[in-house]
Amino acid sequence: MTAIEDLTREHDMVVNLIGEVRGAHAATDTARMAELARQITGVLEPHTYVEEHGLFPVLAADFPGQVTVLQAEHRHIEAVLGEATGGAPADPAWPARLVETLDLLREHILKEQDGVFPAALATLNPADWDAIDTIRATVGTLLPAPGR
Repeated sequence: MTAIEDLTREHDMVVNLIGEVRGAHAATDTARMAELARQITGVLEPHTYVEEHGLFPVLAADFPGQVTVLQAEHRHIEAVLGEATGGAPADPAWPARLVETLDLLREHILKEQDGVFPAALATLNPADWDAIDTIRATVGTLLPAPGR
């Protein structure tokens, strides 16, 4: 399924960026952390839209509690990443808060990779996948074409 492949590749991009954030944090480079937070946001915005408007509505009937938790995690992650919208936040606690939130994001990614995506592959029908492809076409992606 192309939709799951795209979502997985976006997860891979985010995981790589999280590694870069950790390096910037170790170097106490808050400006770089903020720049990377904005890059993560750029990957996650279309990604989250596809999940919340394509996958989650179909899965919510069978997995309401899990979908609710994932959506709440999305909101928390967006809020902390969003603090870097205008540059490095002045709050001296933000770097640690970002690293903690990115730890949550890593756990969140594993929940999706090991739970949501297999459940979607087992549950969704061709019409559901077509609807997800339409949503993806609307929001686009930052991913390079496969093979590049």
